[in-house]
Amino acid sequence: MSPDAATTAHGALRLRAVTPAHFPEYRAGLQALLRDSVAGGASVGFLNDPPEAQLDAYWSEVAAGLASGQLRLWVALEDGVVLGSVQLALASKPNGLNRAEVQKLLVARVARRRGLARQLMAALEQAALDLGRGLLFLDTLAGSEAEHLYQALGYQRAGEIPDYAAAPDGRYHPTALYYKRLRSPA
Repeated sequence: MSPDAATTAHGALRLRAVTPAHFPEYRAGLQALLRDSVAGGASVGFLNDPPEAQLDAYWSEVAAGLASGQLRLWVALEDGVVLGSVQLALASKPNGLNRAEVQKLLVARVARRRGLARQLMAALEQAALDLGRGLLFLDTLAGSEAEHLYQALGYQRAGEIPDYAAAPDGRYHPTALYYKRLRSPA
């Protein structure tokens, strides 16, 4: 079995690093995944029932980030359906080339509790190391299930900012800041 595939009770799960050339084939699935995540209450930058044009504009920004090399994207697929994704935004300032930001870890509601988030994060962390990025950081809704996941993966809580972002229902919530040192800078 290839290192990017795992057999599950539901079928063959495959993780794929998405290249700019292959992004269009995953775009519709990513858009559906993002819509599902927002409908499920994920605080990922959108309010309830975002217009298609807003989601489409977001994925156009992701496509541009992939094309520029500043962003990496992975998808978790099962039977050709996008069930999860995660992004790694690479710092581009000369004094920050050791760091990268984890963004938009998404898992479809029907696929949760199957280890997809852990597999996506493992792929992201290995790629970060391969790219010479030894420090990862992220923010997540304080008190959320995602916060528990990041803690279980070894991320350290650095603090909390009140009223940072609105959840899909429009109410503002604090965000928790996390980091993980994969290795010390050389």
